[in-house]
Amino acid sequence: MRKKEAIYNFCYARNTITGLHYLDNSPVEININEGKIINVKRLEKLPKDFPEVYIAPGLIDNQVNGFAGVTFALGGGELVPEGVKHATKELWKYGITTYLPTLTTNSRELFLKHLSIIRYVSRDPDLYGSIAGFHLEGPYISSEDGYRGAHPLEHVRLPDWNEFMEFREVSENNIVQVTIAPEIDGALDFITKCNQLGIIVALGHHNASAEIVTSAIDRGAKISTHLGNGAAITISRHKNPFWSQLADDRLNISIICDGFHLPPEVISVFYKVKGVEQIILTSDVTSYGGLPAGNYMTSVGHSIKITQEGMLWNNDQGGLYGSASVITKGVGHIMKVTGCSLGEAIQMASTNPAHFYGFNDRGVLEPGKRADIILFTLDDFNVNIQKTWIKGKLVYEKEEN
Repeated sequence: MRKKEAIYNFCYARNTITGLHYLDNSPVEININEGKIINVKRLEKLPKDFPEVYIAPGLIDNQVNGFAGVTFALGGGELVPEGVKHATKELWKYGITTYLPTLTTNSRELFLKHLSIIRYVSRDPDLYGSIAGFHLEGPYISSEDGYRGAHPLEHVRLPDWNEFMEFREVSENNIVQVTIAPEIDGALDFITKCNQLGIIVALGHHNASAEIVTSAIDRGAKISTHLGNGAAITISRHKNPFWSQLADDRLNISIICDGFHLPPEVISVFYKVKGVEQIILTSDVTSYGGLPAGNYMTSVGHSIKITQEGMLWNNDQGGLYGSASVITKGVGHIMKVTGCSLGEAIQMASTNPAHFYGFNDRGVLEPGKRADIILFTLDDFNVNIQKTWIKGKLVYEKEEN
């Protein structure tokens, strides 16, 4: 029996999934009924030709700007319901079973339109609740070059509570997180109001002093958005936005671990400072994620390239043009860089975000939880998804070569 055939024949029977548990590599059998995990049975032994295939909870990404040619805001383009469905189903192929569509800085009209479209699609029963809410990354961020990143300057603005309430109403109260620059006028009061409504405030694309960062956390800010990015290339060695966010134990961080956005030593330091419990892996993936390597022209006329390694490169100006990698890649990369275990990497990509955002029905392999499950091989720190289940439904199966 070939290895791939063994994976399929061994690891999935009717309402049963078998694999090596991601936490300790022990063989387990998971029984499912009506979309939930009934039990996780430890097995004493398996036939000697049992494949090296792991079983883990589905991955949860808190920052997806678009995927597979579909953009949720950045770069414009016409968003339609079928596009949202397509992007969601393509993410399943990489083991992402839950995600937050992220709308980046843009016009009020686009926010209202796209929030309405995505919210409508999110109710589709064929998507199995994969869209768990929204993340607004902007428009209330720093207008400074560098800190603003790729966000269009013409749409960057000060916090407007009435506008934000319009966004919240159109989303049907499903804005889970908003990223804001705490130093801009009105930001601290905005943070207080969001906290009172249970909306998670993230600090990102900002150049706030240590004092302002502390004030923002006092007001209820809980996480840093892709720490180490969204900042100027040249910063003060002592007075910069990073130290204060790392130093405060009340603040969680999300980091992009695609191998391009942060050097290995930076990831290692962040990991040592915050630890497994306070890190969430994010992708910040754009519409170019999931597309084949090659040259592309953006809607605003920029020449870009996706390399064979998955880097999204700006041909015109040099440098990164955003992310084209899913958090699946981050699971392997953070293991390689920090030496953390597979279990710890999955915790940062599934369990931590589930707990942090209150998605208490997923993120672990336990009885009573949603049967959001991935089956994968691990080859030289590359996570290769073989199958994906959501609510016990097999939604992706890798084709045999």
